[in-house]
Amino acid sequence: MYQIKTYNAIAKEGLDEFGDNYRINQTDNPDAYLIRSVDLHDHEFPKNLKAIARCGSGYNNVPLDKALENGAVVFNTPGGGNANTVKELVLASMIIASRNIVAAANWSANAKPGADITLRTEKEKASFNGTELLGKTVAVIGLGHIGSLVANACLDLGMKVVGAMTHTAWRLSDHIKRATSIADAVKDADFMTAHVPKNEETTGLIADAKIAQMKPNTILLNFARLGIVDNKAVAEALAEHRLGKYYTDFSDATILHKDDIVLMPHIGGSTIEAEINCARMAAKQTIEFLETGNIINSVNLPNVSAPFESDHRITLIHKNIPNMIGQISTYLAGRGINIENLVNKAKDKYAYTMIDIDEIDQATQDKVVPNLEQIPAVTRVRILTHKK
Repeated sequence: MYQIKTYNAIAKEGLDEFGDNYRINQTDNPDAYLIRSVDLHDHEFPKNLKAIARCGSGYNNVPLDKALENGAVVFNTPGGGNANTVKELVLASMIIASRNIVAAANWSANAKPGADITLRTEKEKASFNGTELLGKTVAVIGLGHIGSLVANACLDLGMKVVGAMTHTAWRLSDHIKRATSIADAVKDADFMTAHVPKNEETTGLIADAKIAQMKPNTILLNFARLGIVDNKAVAEALAEHRLGKYYTDFSDATILHKDDIVLMPHIGGSTIEAEINCARMAAKQTIEFLETGNIINSVNLPNVSAPFESDHRITLIHKNIPNMIGQISTYLAGRGINIENLVNKAKDKYAYTMIDIDEIDQATQDKVVPNLEQIPAVTRVRILTHKK
């Protein structure tokens, strides 16, 4: 019996993926968490916690190293969960910004009661004249799953598309120009949209120097993460008419109540479809890991997958240091345990090992886990039985 604890509102369709061998929110010492936006940095992880599944692509709210020290793998749901949702909001924002829809709607909303908005607009609509997307240039910074979807969609709308940071490019049209640098990508851009993960390299990626390389009427969009765009630099550039507009999903005090800045309450991945897709994806990845040991879409361990065809499988999370496999193999051989298959992969400071073994009696099983856990640098050992 596996125990699952949820934080935030997880779509029922995702929770329905768990079968009779699972219990939801019946203990504070679960095998796995399913989360969305809850901040776990100051959270004390229970020792039994083996997995944290984030229903979404971002994972800045999860302390990855702390999870590994507790022996927990962290998953996210990239691509298929909410990529299309973010893509559609980016496209909508580009249209709204280029056609001055927010200003026009606010003007109409503030009209005097009984005023003929249509006739007034015919006389005064010149102040809301916008531009079309057709033929305009968009710079897409970051061409992972979301960035590639945005780039291809912009191309379909008749825009000229220039991509930068293309080393992780997904299915990208050959008609999209690859720039050698962000500066080269943004110099002629009417729009610039960022789609990169937040890390040391990308924090403050779009700041004074990059903004200075844009045209003064460029419309900047950030639906990736807070901090990728330097909001203080944006506010100053807009005040000095060195930037056109700024649309973002992430707010801070620097950009509140500013002209030419449109803030949204982090709705980029928030549609009914996305919440269901992400919850289902997170649940399936959690089930796969708990029942077979296979890791899919981990952000703190390597992805490791192999057919589970033997009687038992031992999985270990351990430090990525020399002689770990030797110590593990020596222990098993000394107990007469035959290894049928072994998979080992590392990611940064940690590694994950799966070992398929022959049938062993219950008494031996009961000794394997605590004895392997005595090996220095091992943080989690599990022994799984194949369901035939």
